[in-house]
Amino acid sequence: MINQNTCGAIIKQIHDELEKNANNALRPQGLTMAQVGALLVLRDAPEGRCSLKEMEQVLHVAQSTAAGIMVRLEQKGLVEGFGSPEDKRIKMVRITPTGEECCFRAEQSMEETEKRLLSGLTETERSIFNSLLVKVRDSI
Repeated sequence: MINQNTCGAIIKQIHDELEKNANNALRPQGLTMAQVGALLVLRDAPEGRCSLKEMEQVLHVAQSTAAGIMVRLEQKGLVEGFGSPEDKRIKMVRITPTGEECCFRAEQSMEETEKRLLSGLTETERSIFNSLLVKVRDSI
């Protein structure tokens, strides 16, 4: 039997619960965490746009997955696709004002989730916990 109290198992349990809660919160809007992640990347990109190739690299997904995410977001009016002015073979995507509003709501939800996640810790413990998480992340 696998020990469910190892660091890796606990991190996975936390991740799974956060993902489930996030997807449940996003379901009424017809969105997934992957789609919101893509919107946040676009919102923070220069001029709110980037190439499909850049999206797949930043999101760490295959080209077909990035294209699928963008198609669904475009169908919802949250992004728009267009050809690069420099090279029409390059597919570009840009966030729309509706997509930006969605990012704002998603960030509010993420802040509430973060508060709930850390509610059992003191301010000092939160700082230490965050530092340790960063250290662990950077070591792998």
